[in-house]
Amino acid sequence: MLRISQIKTSIDEPVEKVKELLLKKLKIQESDLISYRIYKESIDARHRGEINFIYTVDVEVKNEVKILKRKIKNVSPSPDLKYKNPQPGTEPMAHRPLVIGFGPAGMFSALLLAQMGYRPIVLERGQKVEERVKSIEDFWKKGKLNPDSNVQFGEGGAGTFSDGKLTSRVRDLRGRKVLEEFVKAGAPEDILYKAHPHVGTDLLRDIVKNIREQIIALGGEVLFDSQVASFLIEKNKLQGIVLKNGQKIFSNHAVLAIGHSARDTFSELYDKGVNMTAKPFAVGVRIEHPQSLINKAQYKEFAEHPRLGAAEYRLTHKASSGRGVYTFCMCPGGLVVPAASEEGRLVTNGMSEHARSEENANSGLLVQVFPEDFGQDHPLAGVEFQRKLEEKAFALGGKTYQAPAQLVGDFLESKASTHVGQVTPSYALGVTPTDLSQLFPEYITTSMKEALLGFDKKIEGFAMHDAVMTGVESRSSSPVRINRDEESFQSLSTEGLYPSGEGAGFAGGIVSAAIDGLKCAEQMISTFARP
Repeated sequence: MLRISQIKTSIDEPVEKVKELLLKKLKIQESDLISYRIYKESIDARHRGEINFIYTVDVEVKNEVKILKRKIKNVSPSPDLKYKNPQPGTEPMAHRPLVIGFGPAGMFSALLLAQMGYRPIVLERGQKVEERVKSIEDFWKKGKLNPDSNVQFGEGGAGTFSDGKLTSRVRDLRGRKVLEEFVKAGAPEDILYKAHPHVGTDLLRDIVKNIREQIIALGGEVLFDSQVASFLIEKNKLQGIVLKNGQKIFSNHAVLAIGHSARDTFSELYDKGVNMTAKPFAVGVRIEHPQSLINKAQYKEFAEHPRLGAAEYRLTHKASSGRGVYTFCMCPGGLVVPAASEEGRLVTNGMSEHARSEENANSGLLVQVFPEDFGQDHPLAGVEFQRKLEEKAFALGGKTYQAPAQLVGDFLESKASTHVGQVTPSYALGVTPTDLSQLFPEYITTSMKEALLGFDKKIEGFAMHDAVMTGVESRSSSPVRINRDEESFQSLSTEGLYPSGEGAGFAGGIVSAAIDGLKCAEQMISTFARP
């Protein structure tokens, strides 16, 4: 195939225009074109008053050699993007491998293991997605929390109830495999080439179910409501696990993909001597603006153009203290959602459906925190730091899972909010206007104030008085790193345990977690024969 880059269309031209332009570029007839597919689409808004789409296209044509000899600018052989399966190893595997957790890392490690004939057993503490949706809706409508199946736990992991962003800074063929598997499972094909692909929570629910069914069809098992309570470890080697119901499952190989909120499992691993350390992360609030304000700030006169959809942003600021402040998991046309996983502790997150059609835009507004901020030298000190913030947020909200909130204008003026303004908070269980400086240490409050003023210079209106800040966003990433060997991907202390994904501290986001899950599965496959 040939790869053609820099195919440009105007904002008012449909994507089908690409075909006409590539025929013109190659100077061939339509009959000479066998097939084409868009590899990448990006938006060029560098010039005021003009927005264009720039495409990279892979093309299959007759007489490819002849065309290459003409040395046409921006035309070259297309690289091989096909993912290569690992070659199975030869060491015996006495038991089927386990995958603990069924978020993106666990899901894709289990999928590859199943595709390669290893018949994995997946253990997920939460419910299958159909039941999980009901448990979450029960919490959002009635404040009735299921600690084992919620926004954090259950089929698909925390990403299932998010914007479903599929961007990643990791550049390898595993990322392409992840996107292709999503498409096979029902995702829109445009995620393969969009500059900022997303799926949306409504589509993700069916996608994760379809991947689960594929794993089962290939010989794997997926067990829900199956929390791992303990690990059987002898002489620093994994022997198996014990479920919460007392059942033992023996295996010498397990991908540990427990997610960033499995605090009880972190504690059990620590008690078993599994090597781990506290790591930096970030905490803050969810900030909401009218989506129309973000569209206008980003797209100017092209705001609301049907080709553009809801505008996004990604902002960073370095506070005078040296701490980084940044926006995280921006949800265009989305909702701020209750995301607690423990009784008496309040957590917020963001979520969008595929259409991104809600009135508000929201994003995490987060400040970096470091192990030295946690008040103690312990691998799980970051967990306690999170819990204290979540307990304060629960109390400030009135101890009913209403969330504490403050208008940006009041926050900047250091006065408590008593009501909301023109931006209606979207948090399902309601908000309690308050003073968020009572929630955070002073260094976090000061850093957020500085960042708000800095971000307002980049996006006009970002610091608008009536924008709403809702606390607390405390689960942006894991507070723990479960250390592993860089070559074998196994725990530094426990042979046969493969720490993976966000919970182990090796990923951030759906695609990077899925890639990390693939890496762990590859290492297991390339070493051991099928059981």
